[in-house]
Amino acid sequence: MNLNKKIKLTEFSPGAGWACKISANDLTQVLSKLNSLNINKSIGFETFDDCSIYPLNDKQSIIQSVDFFTPIVDDPYLFGQIAATNALSDIYAMGGKPLFALNIVGFPTEKLKLDILSDILNGGIDKCKEINIPILGGHSIKDDVPKYGLAVTGIINNDQIIKNNTAKYNDDIILTKPIGTGIITTAIKKNLCDKSLENKAIEIMNTLNNRAAESMMEFEINSCTDITGYGLLGHLNEMSKGSNLSAKISYNSVPVINGVSELALNKIIPGGTKKNYDFIKDHVKFDEKITEHKQFILSDAQTSGGLLITCPKSESKKLIKKINQKSSLKATIIGEFIKKKNKRIICNEWNLFR
Repeated sequence: MNLNKKIKLTEFSPGAGWACKISANDLTQVLSKLNSLNINKSIGFETFDDCSIYPLNDKQSIIQSVDFFTPIVDDPYLFGQIAATNALSDIYAMGGKPLFALNIVGFPTEKLKLDILSDILNGGIDKCKEINIPILGGHSIKDDVPKYGLAVTGIINNDQIIKNNTAKYNDDIILTKPIGTGIITTAIKKNLCDKSLENKAIEIMNTLNNRAAESMMEFEINSCTDITGYGLLGHLNEMSKGSNLSAKISYNSVPVINGVSELALNKIIPGGTKKNYDFIKDHVKFDEKITEHKQFILSDAQTSGGLLITCPKSESKKLIKKINQKSSLKATIIGEFIKKKNKRIICNEWNLFR
């Protein structure tokens, strides 16, 4: 193979970023057959939360998460930055502080120049420098499909742990980033995305959730998760199920990246998004005006998405104001938690929550 030719990194990926994730249906089947191993009051995969928790003492716990995926963009440095941003997000979703990270690398050394791997790793390093944490090493293997991500270790006070299954009745539901990156990155892979839309998606995926998390910790927060591979509806479904409530959301209140609707109408839908929809559709009551392409957008497999936060109505507007003072990506109320219905999510079209 000619290593000197112009490389399009996404051509080496069977899917775009988090759209490569094992489907929710398949993963649920696998995890249901595993034996849980609870030692020292640790919390692992059993709760489907964002991080595992290992208590150090009565006051603090270690929180741990790992995320990696295939190329989401063609620029190796930006791919490294986005993968690192995504991996750090789980720590922030739980209210923790990242301490350090380790690299996870799969790379086709006989097909791609090693300089490309250096650029990927430097992207991860520079993103971690933004929050002043080190990458202390890691592990690499030869792999026909490039893969990169981080295992991140953080720390949290035990009385400040925010979980994804503790939403309360009448909570507002807040989303801190617009959705649609899965559809856009699929368009990038197919050479169907204009540069301005690509750049917007990169900006969103490359924006850390640290400022939103820092703002969140100043308020009374009942629950939080981050939006990644299972899409907005998938992660909201986990939150509803765990909290024994139903979520009512307004499509017109959900921030969607400009240009995504047109792509979805033209059937540019990731395979991971379609799998998300197949898994979630029986748990959602869609208003008749929520057409198929809108249902796919709500199910879209996100990479490095925003935080999904629930809090009392008395806190929501103050929290949004605080977040929006610090971030260029505007948080908004997209819905509320209601008493449990026969569906976990009710989705209407009109904007009811501003």
